[in-house]
Amino acid sequence: MGRMFGTDGVRGIANIELTANLAYNLGRAGAYVLTEGTHKPKILVGMDTRISGDMLESALVAGILSFGAEAVCVGVVPTPAIAYLTRKLGADAGIMISASHNPVEYNGIKFFDNKGYKLSDELEDAIQNVIETNFESVPVPQGGEVGRKRIEESALEDYIEYVKSSINVDFKGVKIALDCANGSAYESAVETFRDLGAEVVVINNDPDGININKNCGSTHPEELMEYVVKKGCDLGLAFDGDADRCLAVDEKGNLINGDYILSICAKELKKQGRLKDNALVVTVMSNLGLDIAMKKEGIVPIKTKVGDRYVLEEMIKNDYKLGGEQSGHVIFLDYNTTGDGLLTGLQLAAIVKKNGKTLSELASMMKELPQVLVNAKVPNDKKNIHEVDEEIKNEINKIEDALHGVGRVLIRPSGTEPLVRVMLEGENQEEIDKMAHKLAKMIEEKVK
Repeated sequence: MGRMFGTDGVRGIANIELTANLAYNLGRAGAYVLTEGTHKPKILVGMDTRISGDMLESALVAGILSFGAEAVCVGVVPTPAIAYLTRKLGADAGIMISASHNPVEYNGIKFFDNKGYKLSDELEDAIQNVIETNFESVPVPQGGEVGRKRIEESALEDYIEYVKSSINVDFKGVKIALDCANGSAYESAVETFRDLGAEVVVINNDPDGININKNCGSTHPEELMEYVVKKGCDLGLAFDGDADRCLAVDEKGNLINGDYILSICAKELKKQGRLKDNALVVTVMSNLGLDIAMKKEGIVPIKTKVGDRYVLEEMIKNDYKLGGEQSGHVIFLDYNTTGDGLLTGLQLAAIVKKNGKTLSELASMMKELPQVLVNAKVPNDKKNIHEVDEEIKNEINKIEDALHGVGRVLIRPSGTEPLVRVMLEGENQEEIDKMAHKLAKMIEEKVK
């Protein structure tokens, strides 16, 4: 059997790949691995708004209880709320049921340890190993030793209060549009900004279990971009299905992606003397324009592999305070241990309010170089073809020479699908577009 855990927990089509049976096994094995040696451990369980959440929650909780642990159900909350609440409530682990920005048919199960961090590969492998060895060493409690489930009503409020405490301005006089992706942020985002005095207008905050991420949220911000202008807002914020990422829209309707948000926040933290070593942690996918903008500000971009877990690893290792990805996954390590869309939106809105500048003015510190991303369908066992095939390697070198040092080629295998992503960056959109499609086509031909 291959590795169960992908780049972000266990994901798949609910009821087909991610079955109730697998959720039960993950609950039981996870409880065993993450709470070893604890008497009556406590595990937090939250979910996003997708319809399969109920089925998977029931199965997961059954697995936790069958191990003799207590399951604390917090209902629909953002993923970062699980990371925070696991610490606040002194739980031994936290589990989020969500497939983040993926369509409704997918779901996922993501574990956090007792400090609110995503699990290391070693712990994930240990959980998989328990399942594969048929739970041979796992105790089977009986009688009064079986676990209980309890519902924690105030969990979401606790998280909202905590996030609000991360800023010290109010938003009186600020008009903000929110796109909640019909997902986890549908209550928390609206309540948070209203509590802080903003005039809030909102779209896609009416989840029915099926409309999560559907042409909305951070993966489809087009509607929000129009809405911000139409409603005369100062800015807009778009979350994804589990609200661990946030993209912004300026008052003119331009999309402000994660690279811009990170640049603006890094500059502000440096100004406040809170950016350790003047370092910003980003991935190799971040735009070259970010590097250029950060050099001007005397900030050092530190690069990692793609994936928020690698950004976080680098941040923890050197106690860096800010890091993230172009997708709007931003980590403020002073406040939370994972990407937090609501926290990111609040920090950005606070910078707009404090500086008395529009978001478009703040974003003008960075100029984005054109980027093209093309997917090439590649079977999982051939995802490293660009490293071994001489013809492909020569083509990549040829492209990089043609870009004269102001641009680059980046090829990376998808962690979740049978694809490699071909990314090109350069000054001329048309030119890199042609190059990227040609390269992707060449890769697809090679694996046929």
